[in-house]
Amino acid sequence: MRGPHNIIRLIRTGATFERTGAMNVVLDAFDAPKPLRFVAKLLAKPFAWLGEKGDPNMPPATRALTALGPAYIKFGQVLSTRPDVVGPDVAQQLRVLQDKLPPFSIEEAKAEVERELGAPIDTLFSEFSEPVAAASIAQVHKARLADSGEEVAVKVLRPGVERAFSRDVDAFYFAAKFVEVFAPGARRLRPTDVIEHFDSVVQGELDLRLESSAAGEFAANTQNDKGFTLPQIRWDYSARRVMTLGWADGVPMGDNDAIDAAGHDRRDLGERVLRLFLLHALRDGYFHADMHQGNLKVAPNGDIIAYDFGIMGHIDEYTRRVYAEILFGFIRKDFKRVAEVHFEAGYVPADRDVDEFARALRAVGEPIFGMDASKISMGRLLAYLFEVTERFGMETRTELILLQRTMVVVEGVARSLNPNINIWQVASPVVSDYIQQSIGPRAIVSDLYKTARVLTRFGPRLPRLVEQALIAQANPAPPKRRGFWRWIVLTGVLGVAAGAGLLAGIDALL
Repeated sequence: MRGPHNIIRLIRTGATFERTGAMNVVLDAFDAPKPLRFVAKLLAKPFAWLGEKGDPNMPPATRALTALGPAYIKFGQVLSTRPDVVGPDVAQQLRVLQDKLPPFSIEEAKAEVERELGAPIDTLFSEFSEPVAAASIAQVHKARLADSGEEVAVKVLRPGVERAFSRDVDAFYFAAKFVEVFAPGARRLRPTDVIEHFDSVVQGELDLRLESSAAGEFAANTQNDKGFTLPQIRWDYSARRVMTLGWADGVPMGDNDAIDAAGHDRRDLGERVLRLFLLHALRDGYFHADMHQGNLKVAPNGDIIAYDFGIMGHIDEYTRRVYAEILFGFIRKDFKRVAEVHFEAGYVPADRDVDEFARALRAVGEPIFGMDASKISMGRLLAYLFEVTERFGMETRTELILLQRTMVVVEGVARSLNPNINIWQVASPVVSDYIQQSIGPRAIVSDLYKTARVLTRFGPRLPRLVEQALIAQANPAPPKRRGFWRWIVLTGVLGVAAGAGLLAGIDALL
């Protein structure tokens, strides 16, 4: 239920950050100005007693996020790959969120496996280890199949994780709706759509059958990609809350010392992980959207091994072309073409001036390309681009959220392997090849063929479809009225809740 009761959940979020000491850490990491620090402390300190204590043995930021639940942990996982955003100290603290969270008991895991697979654990596996990795949604056990002796990894969902995640996302929905109503300037960001997109993506992680399917499709797409491999899914040992796949031997991608000791070239690995992501996104339109260090290993032969396929991204062919042209335009410093692509795709309202937009994009791109290679950042570009598009009225494109977020994560992985990597130099050949194949005579012929096939299938229905569209346009439905009294009541509830919490906080302090 997305009601006012979520106010308490949001208050507890700020209170938890204050109580665990994470508030100061976060404000320092983002170099928050003094006015923002004052407001944050003013709103959080009186309610600190309401916050979760968390594990005092953990660093403050990690302690707060793990205490708040799965959705917050997912957010922390993204930040852990961005030391250039939150600083190396906080990034290192958050690294444990990827695969080193407190596990649930092996007894619970075995009971879950038996329940899902419908057989005693001893008849399925001759060996079943203690958890080897524990994350926000599930944990992994190393096991050996009883019939073949094959070593496998068994992924088991955390007990009650569906309910816990639903509670967190419910509060996010409430916050998004509150922002849309009381902060009209933020409506262009479509916060509710963003939360819906995030919710739908993570729901895929809560059904391991979907993850198994995603892994199968991803493996079929990438089977010929040199230097990249995936563990094989064992469908006969998988179900909704349990997934079994081949065991992947290798060095964790986040352990540079181990990578160096194994004799792998970190410079090559950094460039390869970035090229592979772009190749999958542009060539296939289907990419691993959670490519942080905790989901990557380096095999003894140097191959990059990817696993954990709960979050996969999909973009259609037209959007891929738009994205590629934008990247290609920035690489070539053709800011006029980048501006035109935004207008052609409908990303920027047609009543804005394309030349003015191009000049604004130049102001974004030129300083970045003038930087040293180690400072060229896709994250910084996206931040600057956000400022420009906000000025020109561009709405948040939900279909690009996962793509852009993963691009930032992959950049963080690549830069952790090689701090001096030149992102644009590595991206240029992949993007250029895609542009040549998708925009040209062959692409035109392919597009015309696809169009002809569609017309052939729907040709007999076209007259009726056109007639219905014209009738609907001539007789638009009256707009629905929204009762403003709902928001008056909501404001009152918010005031009462905040006032009661403040009084209780003052009493506690006194």
